[in-house]
Amino acid sequence: MNEKVVVALDLGTTGNRAIAFNKRGETVAKSYYEFPQYFPEPGWVEHDPLELYGTALKALKDVVAEAGAQNISSIGITNQRETTVIWDKKTGKPIYNAIVWQCRRTEKICAELKKYSGIFKEKTGLFLDPYFSGTKIKWILDNVEGAREKARRGELLFGTPDTWVLWNLTAGKTHATEPSNASRTLIYNINSLSFDKELLEILSIPAGILPQVKDSDAFFGLTDKSVTGLEIPVRGMLGDQQASLFAHNGWEKGTAKATYGTGIFMLTNTGDKLVSSPSLVSTIASKTAEGVSYALEGSIFSGGAAVQWLRDNIEIIGSGAETEKMACSLEGNDNIYFVPAFQGLGAPYWDSNARGLLIGITRKTSKENIARAVIESMAYQVKDVADEMKKAFGAELAKLRVDGGACANNFLMQFQSDLLGFPVERPRIIETTALGAAGISAIASGFWSREEFQKVMSVERIFRPAMNPEKAASLYAQWQKAVERSRSWA
Repeated sequence: MNEKVVVALDLGTTGNRAIAFNKRGETVAKSYYEFPQYFPEPGWVEHDPLELYGTALKALKDVVAEAGAQNISSIGITNQRETTVIWDKKTGKPIYNAIVWQCRRTEKICAELKKYSGIFKEKTGLFLDPYFSGTKIKWILDNVEGAREKARRGELLFGTPDTWVLWNLTAGKTHATEPSNASRTLIYNINSLSFDKELLEILSIPAGILPQVKDSDAFFGLTDKSVTGLEIPVRGMLGDQQASLFAHNGWEKGTAKATYGTGIFMLTNTGDKLVSSPSLVSTIASKTAEGVSYALEGSIFSGGAAVQWLRDNIEIIGSGAETEKMACSLEGNDNIYFVPAFQGLGAPYWDSNARGLLIGITRKTSKENIARAVIESMAYQVKDVADEMKKAFGAELAKLRVDGGACANNFLMQFQSDLLGFPVERPRIIETTALGAAGISAIASGFWSREEFQKVMSVERIFRPAMNPEKAASLYAQWQKAVERSRSWA
C-alpha cells in the first residue's frame, strides 16, 4: 500500500480495534481483538490492563504493517471512558485490575458521600454514582496494600484507557488525557476546566497521580520506535461517545446521536452553553483552540450487553445478527418486556438497586419472544432519555443519528423511529467512534479539512415513523410499568 492514511485506535469495552482510513474515508486496513471480561463478584466488572494494552497494540501493529508506518499521517485515540487503571510509575505494572465503567462495587462509597452529591453535580455535571472514575480510584487506593502511601509519594499514575495505552505507546514519555475523558472522572470541574481540589480532598485522591489535560486535538507525543517501528504522531483523543458525536457532525442544533454498543449512549451537543438536567449528565464534548463544547448525555448501562447475555449466558442465539429475524417472525411483542438492569439502571433512573426483569411470559412464550423483548428494550431506553432531553431543552429533537453494532438491526431502527416519532438516520460507516477519533486527528494534522471530513459521514438509510402514535404510546407505557417493577430490588 502506498497512500496516505489516518489511523484510529478504538479502545472498546469488550475488544480493541485499529482502522486506517484513506482520504476518501474508505477503510483500507482494519484489525480487531477481543479481551476477557472478569466478574470476581456480583456487580463487579474488571479487565486486565495488560490484556487491554496487549490487544490494542496487536491491532495497531496489524494495521501499521498493512498500511505502512511511513504512510500514516497520525493516530487518533478513542476509548471506553470511566474505566480506571492505576499503575506503578517506575515498573509500568498495574497495581490492580482495571475497574470497568459498568462495575458497581463503589455503591457503599457513594452512599457514604451522599451529602456531597450536590457539589459533585454542580462542579462536574455528573451524579455521585459508581459509574464514574473517582470512587473507583478511591477504592483501589483504599483496598490495595500500600497503594495510598505510594500514591502520596508520587510513585503511582492514574488513567482511563486512553491515558494507559498512550503512556505505553510512548514508552512512558506521555501521561496525559483530554477534557472529554477528564470530565468523566468525577474530579474534573467542567466550569473551570481543571481537576478540582475540593473534590480530590473529598475522595482522598492525591493530585500527583493525575494526568496532564491537553486539548482534544493536541499533539500527544510520538509512538516509540520499539512499538511501531517508526515514530508516528499521536494527535487527537476523545472519549468514545464524544468521538461518535464528533463524527455525526453533532454540533447541529436539534440533532442527537445514539451509540448502540455494550451500553447505549445518547448525546446532543449544547455548544458553549452548559445545560443542566436532574436526570442526565452534563459533560464536555471536546475542547480545541476554538473553545470548549459541551454536551448533554444519557448513559444507558445495558444495550448490546443484553444481546451478549442472550448469546453467552442463556444461549438462545448463536450471534446477535439472528435477533432481527427472530423479532420479525412475530406479529407483536405479546406484552412481554425485558428490563436489562444487570448492574442497575442508568439514565434517567440512576437506580443502583434495580435488577434485570423479564415479565409477561406464559407457557406460549418462545425464545423469539425473549429475543424481541431484549431488542425492544434498547429502543425503550433511548426513548426514556430522549424525553428527558426534551424537558432540558424545552423543545423536541428533530432527528436521531445512530451508530454501533446493533444499529445494523433494521427491526430495532424502525421500532426506534416509531417510538420517538421522528427520523432515525443510519450512516454508511457505523464504526463512528473510530471515525470520530480519526477525524479530530486528521483535521489537526491537516490530512482532512473539516469540510472534507463532513462529506465522509454520509447517510446510508433513513427510518421514518410508521406505527400509529397511540400504539407506540401504549407500548411505551407498558415499558414504564415494567421498569418500575425492576427498581429497588437489590
